Amino acid sequence: MTPYTRRQSLLLPAIPLILSSGLAHARALDPAAITFKLPDQIRWGPVNPAGAQNAVLTGDPAKEGLYIVMTKWNAGNHFSRPHFHPHDRFITVLSGTWWVGSGTEFDPDTTVAMPAGTFVTHFGQQVHFDGAKAEDAVLLIVGEGPATATPAKAK
Repeated sequence: MTPYTRRQSLLLPAIPLILSSGLAHARALDPAAITFKLPDQIRWGPVNPAGAQNAVLTGDPAKEGLYIVMTKWNAGNHFSRPHFHPHDRFITVLSGTWWVGSGTEFDPDTTVAMPAGTFVTHFGQQVHFDGAKAEDAVLLIVGEGPATATPAKAK
């Protein structure tokens, strides 16, 4: 064993102790400067008839103004029907694969896969439908309220 590898082997057991000692000295954050919610503190609403759940992170999607929500589409071919929103919505796929279609013809087989990391813009007044197939998909949605969804009539 070289002197370098011997030093490494002696330091390895000490790494958790070194790291945990830094956590013990962490100061509380000033709530006037920063607020946060850990994943287990985020409140998810009930599953809606289309198979999705929402968690409002900030704002109120039912009122005018900026809102940010997470939407979880549950696996199992759960889809919204063709609809549109009054304002643009900016969406990032956080996990899973989200499936997106456009137009008034509802056909989940024609949707396009949006894997985790994809950024999507739903333009206001434009018809789309979306959901999940074989796996859950979690989205981060930023928009301007109210976030109403108006059903689209088939042509």
